[in-house]
Amino acid sequence: MTMDQAAIFLASSLLVGLGAIVITGVILVVNNLLHKYWKPFNLYRIVDPEGRFIDTQTDKDTKNERTMGRKVSS
Repeated sequence: MTMDQAAIFLASSLLVGLGAIVITGVILVVNNLLHKYWKPFNLYRIVDPEGRFIDTQTDKDTKNERTMGRKVSS
């Protein structure tokens, strides 16, 4: 690989990376402008479970362990 080919490869790699960042930014800006009609896109989202898989007796036992037998208003 000659020096000219290496320079062209480096420049094109940087330009492709910057282009991808710009395109992602434009997509996010347009998406946020249209948030009234389209649900916004969140890059980082922690999914919370819809419900808990625990029975009532286990929940009461856990609450008693946390409070060490003290009365707690529910």
